[in-house]
Amino acid sequence: MLTPQIADKGVTKHILRAFDLHASRRLGQNFLISPGVVRAVVEAAGIETGDLVLEIGPGIGTLTQGLLEAGAQVTAVELDKKLPAVLAETLRGYEHLNIVQGDILKTDIPALMGEKPFKVAANLPYYITTPILLSLLEQNLPITHIVTMVQKEVAERMTASPGGKDYGALSVAVQYYTEPEIVLDVPPSCFFPAPEVDSAVIACTIRKTPAVAVKDDILFFRVVKASFGQRRKTLSNALKPLGIPKEKIESALRNAKIDASRRGETLSLTEFAAITNELVN
Repeated sequence: MLTPQIADKGVTKHILRAFDLHASRRLGQNFLISPGVVRAVVEAAGIETGDLVLEIGPGIGTLTQGLLEAGAQVTAVELDKKLPAVLAETLRGYEHLNIVQGDILKTDIPALMGEKPFKVAANLPYYITTPILLSLLEQNLPITHIVTMVQKEVAERMTASPGGKDYGALSVAVQYYTEPEIVLDVPPSCFFPAPEVDSAVIACTIRKTPAVAVKDDILFFRVVKASFGQRRKTLSNALKPLGIPKEKIESALRNAKIDASRRGETLSLTEFAAITNELVN
């Protein structure tokens, strides 16, 4: 069983004092202080000796330590310029660790990780969770798993089914590329300082092929975005911003056997694909 010591609350506080660190609200920092949650992330990612792992936002090394102890070769990308020096100390003695200071959204991930399959593990700042996830998914990287801590509300959106209030464009995008599963609910007490929201660990297994076959994936996501752009509008009105003639939209909906009076939140991935393919035709 893993025993990642940095995850201990006392150790975390000691590290913060020793390096005169304070959680940055601007960067959305909350330090994980639960060994059980670290183990859950490592196990959900199925880490085995020699696995390549991209960690986003390692902080003071709490999750990083768990990944390293499981045998992973970790490349950790940290935005906070103060923390790479701290990580060099808190993780001193561990091999197979590459610490990179930078913004993951501006990082050349293929150059950093190479061409071999790798896994992603992260405790993502909640204010930027969605842009990071979508960026990872849209780059067609050789990722096999993404296991991350997110705000519980976001995890519920990622796994939501059609028809519910949580179902939206994020649900469609995540489920198009991956098979997501909420692994663990995480209360605020597992962090220091404690956030004001509940969190969850979500594991996304990357699909070998997308969940549905579309002839134009760029158009597919334009259709999805337009359909959820104004949730109260019917499809016939919601799809107008696509700039496609009204008669063509109506014809596509008719051929896809989808009632034009329906709303986007009721459509499955298969139905979004059907609309897209008819528009291409």
